[in-house]
Amino acid sequence: MTLASEVCDWRRFPAAGAFMGFCGLVPCEYSSGERTRRGHITHAGNLHLRTQLVESAWAYKSHPSVGAAIARRHDGLAPEVIARAWAAQLRLTGRFRRLDARKTSRNIVVTAIARELAGFVWAEMTSD
Repeated sequence: MTLASEVCDWRRFPAAGAFMGFCGLVPCEYSSGERTRRGHITHAGNLHLRTQLVESAWAYKSHPSVGAAIARRHDGLAPEVIARAWAAQLRLTGRFRRLDARKTSRNIVVTAIARELAGFVWAEMTSD
């Protein structure tokens, strides 16, 4: 509900990157001449959306599964929707594990997962 109430019209974002920028989940950039360096995330976007996405990203540290409550929610949904949701679940949990093995800070991992989750959400909300 937070995402729907904060964004309202998803079509105003022409690409997933624009939505990520709106959420403040894009890296800041330091440029001088031909040298470009990217830094931490900007935090310049919508705080409510960013917080919701980051909190949701923490769920991807667990193994993917479909519990009883989720299985009940699947009743009546199109099989394509369930398949896309499961593919996103597998991709994000796998990416969380791979990044967690490489990075020293779990907060960096969660932020990266939140950014990718924002892309998935944008894609689902703008698909016809």
